[in-house]
Amino acid sequence: MINQQLLQPESIVVIGGSNNVHKPGGAVVRNILSGNFSGTLRIVNPKEDEVQGVRAFHDVSELPPTELAILVVAARFCPDYVDFLAREKHVRAFIIISAGFSEETPEGAALERRILDCCEQYHCALIGPNCIGLLTRWHHSVFTKPIPRLTPKGVDFISGSGATAVYVLESAVTKGLPFNSVWSVGNGHQIGIENVLEYMDEHFDAERDSLVKLLYIENISDPDKMLYHATSLIRKGCRIAAIKAGSSESGSRAASSHTGAIASSDSAVEALFRKAGIVRCFSREELTTVGSIFTLPRFTGKNFAIVTHAGGPGVMLTDALSKGGMNVPALTGPEADELKSLLLPGSSVANPIDILATGTPQHLATAIDYCENRFDDIDAIMVIFGTPGLVQLYEAYDVLHRKILECRKPIFPILPSVTTAGPEVHEFLKKGHVNFSDEVTLATALTQVMRTPAPADQNVVINGVDVPRIRRIIDGIISGETSLENPSAERAEAADQPLASSNEKGADGTLSAFLPPHLVHELLQSAGIPSVPEFVSPDKEELLAFADRCGYPVVAKVVGPVHKSDIGGVTLNIRSREVLAAEFDRMMRLEGVTAVMVQKMLKGTELFIGAKYEQRFGHVVLCGLGGIFVEVLRDVSSGLAPLSYEEAENMIHSLRAYKILKGTRGKQGINERKFAEIIVRLSTLLRFATEIKEMDINPLLADANDIVAVDARIFVGK
Repeated sequence: MINQQLLQPESIVVIGGSNNVHKPGGAVVRNILSGNFSGTLRIVNPKEDEVQGVRAFHDVSELPPTELAILVVAARFCPDYVDFLAREKHVRAFIIISAGFSEETPEGAALERRILDCCEQYHCALIGPNCIGLLTRWHHSVFTKPIPRLTPKGVDFISGSGATAVYVLESAVTKGLPFNSVWSVGNGHQIGIENVLEYMDEHFDAERDSLVKLLYIENISDPDKMLYHATSLIRKGCRIAAIKAGSSESGSRAASSHTGAIASSDSAVEALFRKAGIVRCFSREELTTVGSIFTLPRFTGKNFAIVTHAGGPGVMLTDALSKGGMNVPALTGPEADELKSLLLPGSSVANPIDILATGTPQHLATAIDYCENRFDDIDAIMVIFGTPGLVQLYEAYDVLHRKILECRKPIFPILPSVTTAGPEVHEFLKKGHVNFSDEVTLATALTQVMRTPAPADQNVVINGVDVPRIRRIIDGIISGETSLENPSAERAEAADQPLASSNEKGADGTLSAFLPPHLVHELLQSAGIPSVPEFVSPDKEELLAFADRCGYPVVAKVVGPVHKSDIGGVTLNIRSREVLAAEFDRMMRLEGVTAVMVQKMLKGTELFIGAKYEQRFGHVVLCGLGGIFVEVLRDVSSGLAPLSYEEAENMIHSLRAYKILKGTRGKQGINERKFAEIIVRLSTLLRFATEIKEMDINPLLADANDIVAVDARIFVGK
C-alpha cells in the first residue's frame, strides 16, 4: 500500500544514520539534507550525539511519533525495529535499505515475512528491503548518486534493481533527462512495480503528474495488473517504456511442437508489452533515449530532415532511420535551390542538409527555418552539431534553443561533443532540453517507439466462434468422458497426428493429452477455422476409397511420430491409386506409426499460427511463415490472447517476411484479412479453453482468396 506518509511525510527518521557519507547510513542523511526536506529529520545512532548537524537519538524509544522510517541497519535487527516503530511511534511508512532477506537465504525470507506481517497489521507502506530508496521532489531518501534534475513533468522511473537504477540515472543525467520520482522497489513483496503503476493510474492528474514512465523489470509477478494499469495510463496520455531483464532464460526444453520450440516466457513479455502499448527497450542507453524522445512533442509522420555540419554522422543517421522503416526524403525543387543559395558554396541540401564544418549559427537557423516552413513533407528535424573548432558553440546552441521553442515540428538535438564542448552542452541542457549524443542510438530507439502499437481493445471477439461447443469438447476430454480413440467411420478431419503415444491422468482423475485428429478438427471447426478434407485410418482400403472420392492428387502422412518429415513420413502430390497403396505399405512399416492420414493436395503460401500457455500471462499466440521456415527462420510475432483484429494485423505487419505475404516479384499476396481473422478466432478459442496448454497449426495454406489449415497439434491439460 502506498500512503501519504511515504510520499509526503512531515517527519523522517533514519535508523542507522551516521556522519560517514561513504556508507549508506551517512549518504542517505546527506541526500535528504541536500534535497532541502522541509519536514523534521531525526537520526537514531547509539554512538553519536549529532549527525551531519542533526541531533541524534541514542535509542528508538526516545523518538517522538514519526511518519516515515528509513532503516539502514543489519537485516536481523529490522523486524524488531519495524514492530516497535509501528506499534509505539505510529510510523506508517518504511524504506528498508538493508539487504540479507528473501533475496539471499531462507532465514532472510523469514525475517522479511515478519516485516511484511507487521506492516499489514498496522497498515504501513513498505519500500524494500534490499533497495536504494525512494527519490521524490518531497524527499531524497536514497543513499546513492547521481541526484537528477527533478521537475513536476519529469520522468517517473520504477526499478526492480537498485544498482541498475543508479546506472540508468547516470545515463539519463548526461542526456539532460529530468525526473519527477525514482522508485527502487527492492524485493517488492508489498510494493512492486505493478503496485506503483496501480497507484499512479488510480491517482492520475493530467495537469499535475508526469506523462512519462520508465520501468526496469526483473520479474512480472502480476501480468494482469501491469497490463490493466499500463494500458489505462497510456490511454490517459502517458507514455511508457520498459526493460524486461532475463529474456534468454527459458525456451530450452525439448520441444513437442514448433510452438514449444519457439515460445518462451520472453514471448509472453513481448506480447504483454505490445498489448499494453509499452515501448520495449533492451539497454540502459536505449531506455533513457526513449525517455528523452518522450519529452519532445508527439508526431505521427515518418519523414525526417537531417541538418548537419558533418557528412559522416548524417549518412549513418540516414542509414539507421531507413533501416527502421523511416524516411529521409530527398529535398528538391525551387525551395531546395533557394536554401542552397543561402548556404556556403559546397553545401548540400539533398537531405541530409550539410551546412559544412564552416557553417555558422545563422546557416543552422536558416536550414531549420526551411525545414519548418518550406518543406511541407518533413515531419521532424534532426540537428547534428558538434564542435569543428571553427564556431562559437554557445551561439549555435542558443539558436537551437530558440528554434526548439519556436518550431511546431519536433527538433532532435544531436550534440556529440560532450567532452570538447562540455560546458556548452551543459548550458544547453540547463535550459530544459535533452541531448542525443549518438545518432544511431537515437534512430534505434525511435524505431522502437514508432513500431509500438497503441493499447489494444481488451474485448473478446466472439463472432463465429461456437463457445458452448468448445466447452463441451474440452470438458469431455478433461473429465475422460470423451474417447481419444480415432473413430472407425470416415469423417472430414482437421489436423495432424497426436504428439505422444500416451496420455496421463492426474491424481484427481483428469486427463492431460495430445489430441487425436478428429478432436482437433472439432475444435477448429467450432472456432470457425477452415481445414482441408482428410481421413485417418490404419486400413488401406478405407484410405483408397476416400482418395477416390475426394480426387487426386493427395497427400499421405504418418500418424504417431511427432516429427513425421524426419522419418520420411510425408509424401506429397500422390496422383494415382497405385502410388497411394505403395506409400501406405511403406509408411505402416515405419517405427511408431499407428495409422496413415490422407488429405486433398492443396497449394499456397505456407503460414504458421501457434499458441502456448504461460503461467500468469495466459496464452501467447504466435504467427509467421509456416512449414520448415518457422523452425529455420524463427520469424514470428507474438500477441497475448484474446486478440483484436487490429492486434492480429499488427502482428502480421511486424513480421520480417511481411513483404512475402504481401506479394513480391509478381507473386500474388495472401488474404491478410483472412489470416488476421483466423488468428483472432484462435485467440478466442484459447480464451474459452484455457486447458489447451500448447498448440500449433502448421502449415496453413494461403492464397489471395482463402486460407485453410492443413496440419494442427493440440495438447490439453488441467
